[in-house]
Amino acid sequence: MADLERYIDQGTGREPADIVLKGGQFFDLVTGELVASDIAISGERIVGTCGPYKGRTEIDITGRIVVPGFIDTHLHIESSLVTPHEFDRCVLPYGVTTVICDPHEIANVLGTEGIQFFLDSALETIMDIRVQLSSCVPATHLETSGADLPIERLLPFRHHPKVIGLAEFMNFPGVIHKDPVCLAKLEAFQGGHIDGHAPLLSGNDLNGYLSAGIRTEHECTTAEEALEKIRKGMHILVREGSVSKDLHALMPILTERLSPFIALCTDDRNPLDIAEEGHLDSSIRRLIAMGRPLHHVYRAASHSAARIFGLKDRGLLAPGCRADLAILDSLEDCRVSDVIAAGRRVTPELFETRGTVAPVGLGSVKARPLTAEAFVTEPKPGQNRVPVIGVRPGLILTFREEAALAVTEKGLQPDLDADVIKVAVIERHGKNGNIGRSFVTGFGLKRGAIASSVGHDSHNITVVGATDEDMATAVNRLIELGGGFVVADGGKVTAELALPIAGLMSLKTFEEVADDLHHLRDAAKALDCVLPEPFLQVAFLALPVIPHLKMTDRGLFDVDKFDFVS
Repeated sequence: MADLERYIDQGTGREPADIVLKGGQFFDLVTGELVASDIAISGERIVGTCGPYKGRTEIDITGRIVVPGFIDTHLHIESSLVTPHEFDRCVLPYGVTTVICDPHEIANVLGTEGIQFFLDSALETIMDIRVQLSSCVPATHLETSGADLPIERLLPFRHHPKVIGLAEFMNFPGVIHKDPVCLAKLEAFQGGHIDGHAPLLSGNDLNGYLSAGIRTEHECTTAEEALEKIRKGMHILVREGSVSKDLHALMPILTERLSPFIALCTDDRNPLDIAEEGHLDSSIRRLIAMGRPLHHVYRAASHSAARIFGLKDRGLLAPGCRADLAILDSLEDCRVSDVIAAGRRVTPELFETRGTVAPVGLGSVKARPLTAEAFVTEPKPGQNRVPVIGVRPGLILTFREEAALAVTEKGLQPDLDADVIKVAVIERHGKNGNIGRSFVTGFGLKRGAIASSVGHDSHNITVVGATDEDMATAVNRLIELGGGFVVADGGKVTAELALPIAGLMSLKTFEEVADDLHHLRDAAKALDCVLPEPFLQVAFLALPVIPHLKMTDRGLFDVDKFDFVS
């Protein structure tokens, strides 16, 4: 009651507001107009606009423009390679005041312990981190995961204040074919929010998928796919991450008529790209540069996002809304110069007020060291041509290709001239020691190897390489680190980044991680790697719910046939 009385008194002007932004303009996302006005803030709320106000603290923003704080509608904080606390410190200054995360990666390694770590962290961060409960752990039965989360283990989290609903339902074949485990999870969240994940799904199969109550999609890669899904009631989350870059392809759908059904997300973005390009502000700049109208873009980045996810207290600059604000030097360039988060001005000192959360998952990499012989790939009887995973920059979709490879006493050999190298996935949760082996094209490696304990979604160890010896060197160093990224060349480690928290996140600051990623990227280029983001592309080679050909610890998998390659 006291808070409400204070909001009313400060909104009417009977009392000075806690904070007043003076001398600037705000961008009205309803009309698309710039409005010259003071903005009055009381506690966590905006209480006054469209007029003059007096404040106990007054901040001069003359010449600048205020927009609602940005909302990233789908991301995996683990892919930033830092803890939620470091992600908060890294991304909030770019104007991202709310993120809706799926702790799917850490949940696949640690189960409920990983989800609890994120929920505990979300209660401490300055940024408002909202959590979707990971729906597909394990993602499928096609690989070995570190955990299993049936509906009984998710329900205790359902009413946590930071939980919105059920995260991306990746097992769309399981939904369509009425898998009992899938149906139990979907039934429990009927009437709540359920995120979708159904790349290329269309027609009646899409209808069946949506009939289960699923309402968002971040996997669209063409405007045609997005329009079918919008017509069928889905909200499209336009993704621009470190690997998956769908902004250009989906740009045509961002119109005034469709903008209420569209939001923005990053899905997976690493600290190096954030340092070099920004976060959602980068997507906003690019959309504006592509000719999308300003208020359509900013509406998708905040107001539409808030409505899609039921966050009714934010997304507009209006009295009664949460005071999440990005203050810009330029609307067209989306250059953020100041941020207000829940009525607090974001400063380095503000981050010092957060409580700490102890790291989890230390020692989760339980694989044993390997020799070069572990990567020998024997041909199958009568096999003349070998299926090869085709990788293309900027896509987590992979393609089925073939190659004729030489055979020696050490089995099938890479063809470096044709850009065909080895790929292997090693089970790392200490359950069975599986190793899946095959070949991949698109990396351009002429020597050496790249290994990663980030391997969506089960996060086994994935390694690509030109020689068995370097593959063993990279994998064994990764095991010593307790997880991470490793580049090896000529039997020596040339760059590394330790990720000891569940084999996914660093104990370092985001600045230190970005510096390590620079060294890793340079080391990959020294192997003649042609991919701009090789480490995340390695990580997605093992994702058997994204077409078309993937590698798991159980073998090469054809996503279209939903069966292992015979």
